[in-house]
Amino acid sequence: MKQLLCGFAAWVLLAALTGRAHAQYTFTTLDVPGAIETDAYGINDAGQIVGSYFDGSGTGRAFLLDTDGSYTTIDVPRAIITSASGINPSGQIVGRYIDPDGGHGFLLDVDGSSTTIDVPDADETIAYGINASGQIVGVYIDADATDHGFLLDIDGTYTTIDVPDAATGIAAGINDAGQIVGSYFDGVTNHAFLLDVDGSYTTIDVPGAAETIATGINNAGQILGWYNGAGGLHGFLLDVDGSYTAIDVPDARVTRPIGINASGLIVGRYTDAAGTLHGFLATPGG
Repeated sequence: MKQLLCGFAAWVLLAALTGRAHAQYTFTTLDVPGAIETDAYGINDAGQIVGSYFDGSGTGRAFLLDTDGSYTTIDVPRAIITSASGINPSGQIVGRYIDPDGGHGFLLDVDGSSTTIDVPDADETIAYGINASGQIVGVYIDADATDHGFLLDIDGTYTTIDVPDAATGIAAGINDAGQIVGSYFDGVTNHAFLLDVDGSYTTIDVPGAAETIATGINNAGQILGWYNGAGGLHGFLLDVDGSYTAIDVPDARVTRPIGINASGLIVGRYTDAAGTLHGFLATPGG
């Protein structure tokens, strides 16, 4: 497997971009009213945002933040906890819920109907991303407690996504072309990957990072994620020219970007100085 932008020159470039990242984005905090914690996970091209929050009682619930600024709570029937992870251009939402029988993925359609997503014979399934065609990616846990990525195609067929020779892995994002990003564990550390439409895998390691996780990809091929490097956890954007930009919410302890749309709008979560989790929206050109 090839690595992108390796070597000392790349590290120098990353360091320079890190210093300019705050000037390139305007960051907006996203907090569901009354929530004690908010996470933003997905954004579509219209600017609709989905995620999860813990309400005043400590119950985990999903939300949709519409373009008019209104929040709508999403609860899958019978669910104890619901979390929304992705939304496509038509407004279909995917995520995860936990009920008395265990953990499941779900698809919430625009008519309000929900469909459970369970990879056959899996102990647990989580849906992370959905593209315009309705293809869904995520992770399932098998009977041996091993994580595997999966693709659920529009015809209802499941395909396991395992990076060759990896111990475990997840599929986190998919764009309209069918390119898939995620991460895998090689037995020592975590690496990000791109699975292209021709079936080829490319490993992505932020230069100098101890581990790299990819969380999203947009239709331009920009890849989003986070890495563990100097000073802790930071977000990154990998552009199509191979250049990296660090994504760090100002004054945050930890920044984890998770979703990106075609316009380059980024959503994710950050931990503030007091240790509280908030969602965020990063707008390019700030």
